[in-house]
Amino acid sequence: MRHYLESIDSEWFNRRMVGVFVLVLIAFAVLVVRLIYLQIIEGKEFRRLSEINSIRLQDIDAPRGLILDNANNILVDNRPSFDLYIVLKDAKPVDKTLAKVAGLIGEPVEQLEARLKGAKKRGAYAPLLIKADIGRDMLAGIEVHKFELPGVVVHVVPRRHYIFEQHAAHLLGYMGEINQDELLASPYADCKSGDSIGKFGMEKAYEGILRGKRGGRQVEVNANGQVVRVLNTVDAQPGQNIVMTIDHAVQIRAEELLQGRVGAAVAIDPNSGRILAMASNPSFDPNIFVVGVTRDQWSGLVSNPFRPLENKAIQAEYPPASTYKIVTALAGLEEGVIDNHSTYYCPGFYRFGNRAYRCWRKGGHGEVQFNKALSQSCDVYFYQVGEALGVDRLAKHATALGLGHVTGINLDRESRGLIPTAEWKLKRFGVPWQKGETLSIAIGQGFNLVTPLQMAVLAATVGNGGTRYKPYMVQEIKSIDGQTSFSTTPEVMARLKLKANTIPLVHQALLEVVNDARGTAYLSRIKDLPMAGKTGTAQVVGRPSDGDGKADASLPKDHAWFVCYAPSENPKIAVAVIIEHGEHGSSAAAPVAREMVRVYLNLPPDSVTEKIEKEKKERLEKQAAVVLETGEQEEE
Repeated sequence: MRHYLESIDSEWFNRRMVGVFVLVLIAFAVLVVRLIYLQIIEGKEFRRLSEINSIRLQDIDAPRGLILDNANNILVDNRPSFDLYIVLKDAKPVDKTLAKVAGLIGEPVEQLEARLKGAKKRGAYAPLLIKADIGRDMLAGIEVHKFELPGVVVHVVPRRHYIFEQHAAHLLGYMGEINQDELLASPYADCKSGDSIGKFGMEKAYEGILRGKRGGRQVEVNANGQVVRVLNTVDAQPGQNIVMTIDHAVQIRAEELLQGRVGAAVAIDPNSGRILAMASNPSFDPNIFVVGVTRDQWSGLVSNPFRPLENKAIQAEYPPASTYKIVTALAGLEEGVIDNHSTYYCPGFYRFGNRAYRCWRKGGHGEVQFNKALSQSCDVYFYQVGEALGVDRLAKHATALGLGHVTGINLDRESRGLIPTAEWKLKRFGVPWQKGETLSIAIGQGFNLVTPLQMAVLAATVGNGGTRYKPYMVQEIKSIDGQTSFSTTPEVMARLKLKANTIPLVHQALLEVVNDARGTAYLSRIKDLPMAGKTGTAQVVGRPSDGDGKADASLPKDHAWFVCYAPSENPKIAVAVIIEHGEHGSSAAAPVAREMVRVYLNLPPDSVTEKIEKEKKERLEKQAAVVLETGEQEEE
């Protein structure tokens, strides 16, 4: 019995040992298979993940090229910006880390979570922007608590800085974050999501020149994602610098005199097409776009009835009014319809069909010859010249002078304006041209539309004797070490083939506009400087008069125009100014152009300058009083 029990125990023990041995073998087999899977099959992937945990690649943003005026004064540069990022894989636990960050930067944690929600698609190891441009005080707080903020890093990046804020804003433009459509476009092939690019003005037009090439560095990080050491660096390549043609003093003076008004002023070199100044008012501060414009800021800009984001110098279209009489005069002389002795009688109106077309001077100008007609801007004279020419011959000379099509300046969204023809009206409205419509066209009303830049080009073309240059605003492009890589050469767009006496006759009449005591711009003359020009008053809406001949003050006032060039015999500057609802070109627009000419030619201030300054001060004080009164009324 005892031997029998011992045999049973031995068999049971042996079976248990075999079972244990089999289990051990299975366990080892599983381990071996797992090791083979990890080391051989998935070895490369896990090796890559291991390296990512310790070695990271960081971008180095390239400094954007500077923008300078023609005297090498810096208008736009870059400043250091401290941007706060988080790497979610390192920021464990993410909730607690975000809560600490929110407390330090003074923002609700829910706001941070919402900001990161869409960015999480970029990956667990991608740095996600929490807040841009945190400032030095906030940076100090982050650095003090650095060891309590795993995965939170601060990157120092160059950010755009517009030194003079609203100065030349429409010309310089602004920056903004690249969108998905732009990421797919070839000019932005080296950009990535989150990059800032030029959205308007020079910043957009010369994006490829101003944007440098980003660099990078390979760094080793610890378990909290903090950099332990830099392993390798590839330096960023800065963008190239742009030297503009803008004369800073003329630009500033134009902007000063446009304060409190809506309008634009353009100055151009008649002998090359160089843009000397381009001002548009109201303006805006491009710096608000650098870090991201707020919803309230954007709403305020786009809802403003005076359109501060519009570059009125090239985008706004206006009837040219009596400045267009330069075209009618030139066309009449060139086509043989009139000469300098041609005379018409102006009783204050011209009857055509069953309608009386009125002259701006109610009592009329009497007997009018060519010079008097242009210098005193007689509507009746030019009604009859336009009638004799017809709309198509007028259009031929207007387009030759640069109206009705873009000038070709390298700025986005330039308007082409409109110079009507009989064929255009038939296509547009399906009805034939009426002869009476030509009368309105001849004095710059009707369907005519132009931009201030086009009118500056026209003045320059007449002033230099008939050569139309393409306007340009970049003088040179230079590398970071000061080497010139590009210089602009003036480009001739057209040379007018005119009779020998056509330009001289128009020139003499325009000289009398400013320098003859009866000329419409006589009050804006400059002592000892012969300046030629033309005023204009563009009708906005019909303004019926009462029995005393006074217009209804409740209706919008007419736009005020003035174009000029100086010195008249060998012009160095041509100017066009439009003041919306300024009413009279002689009193609203001409003084602005006068001062731009005076500053560019380095002439001393005079009594007229003092008067202009006094009127500007009174205008701004009156405007401030109206705003204050309106604000008080709103509060009540």
